[in-house]
Amino acid sequence: MDLDLSPKLPSEVYGSDGGSYFAWSPSELPMLERGNIGASKLSLQKNGLSLPRYSDSSKVAYVLQGSGTAGIVLPEAEKEKVIAIKKGDAIALPFGVVTWWFNNKDTELVVLFLGTTLKAHKAGEFTDFFLTGSNGIFTAFSTEFVGRAWDLEQNQAKSLVASQTGSGIVMLKDGTILPEPRMADRDGIALNCEEAPLDVDIKNGGRVVVLNTQNLPLVGEVGFGADLVRLDGSAMCSPGFSCDSAYQVTYVIRGSGRVQVVGADGKRVLETTVKAGFLFIVPRFFVVSKIADNDGLEWFSIVTTPNPIFSHLAGRTSVWKALSPEVLQASFNVAPDVEKLFTSKRTADAIFFPPPN
Repeated sequence: MDLDLSPKLPSEVYGSDGGSYFAWSPSELPMLERGNIGASKLSLQKNGLSLPRYSDSSKVAYVLQGSGTAGIVLPEAEKEKVIAIKKGDAIALPFGVVTWWFNNKDTELVVLFLGTTLKAHKAGEFTDFFLTGSNGIFTAFSTEFVGRAWDLEQNQAKSLVASQTGSGIVMLKDGTILPEPRMADRDGIALNCEEAPLDVDIKNGGRVVVLNTQNLPLVGEVGFGADLVRLDGSAMCSPGFSCDSAYQVTYVIRGSGRVQVVGADGKRVLETTVKAGFLFIVPRFFVVSKIADNDGLEWFSIVTTPNPIFSHLAGRTSVWKALSPEVLQASFNVAPDVEKLFTSKRTADAIFFPPPN
């Protein structure tokens, strides 16, 4: 069966003066449904508030632009965690977490959400349940139930249910005061990928920060890992695949470059140019490689296992280096001198290859 792996942009789902919510649809990006993956993006203008909600999916949020405040209520917690967020922050959001997002700055705040929809209502889509607003849970219950549940008089319940006429995203008045962030609340929940220690750093090649259970413990509850990759201008990312049955979900943050994906039966299933804002998904065990254009290429990815393992087909850590010369000669059907030339290359480079001189 042919797979459509073409990178796609999201479509706006809803919005207001306070901002907009965008999502990638399985009808346009079929790999979302096939891989049980969800992807969306939140954009907030100054004083924009994304109302409290929970989701049917576990996610990782990544701040693409701007800064602001996020409120997070973990399951069974008696108090919310309030954190300051800024560009480069990754936030783990397990099942059952209630969140709100607020932009108190002049610059637009943009947050990317990537996650798994294995237990969601719809494969390949996030479904959010809002606590307040015209489409919120509060509004749907009768005033009798609201009054009984929260010990309110009928007139008080009516006032509460009808007070928030906006839905999803609202614009707050200037001077509205929300809770102040607490630095201690970030522990174990958020990590700034642009400031974290590098897991890979290759001169003129690229850099990687990997999110896993060691540097972001809540990743274990989310159920998948993530990484931020920066590929330098004209550098190459080695052909490789996830060897633990994981999908690779990639959002291009900055720059542009070329991507090739090879699948079963030695068939090239994708050859395209990607640019900022596009999302694409690499199926399990398929081999992917990227070459950045002159301005470089930066992307944020999730891999659908908490501590992913990759095998690379070129470079110092290539599986070819581990195979015996006799097997290589027989497999390629070449003379010993050709095999020696092949294995003598890329003996120092790993994962990223700087551009040719």
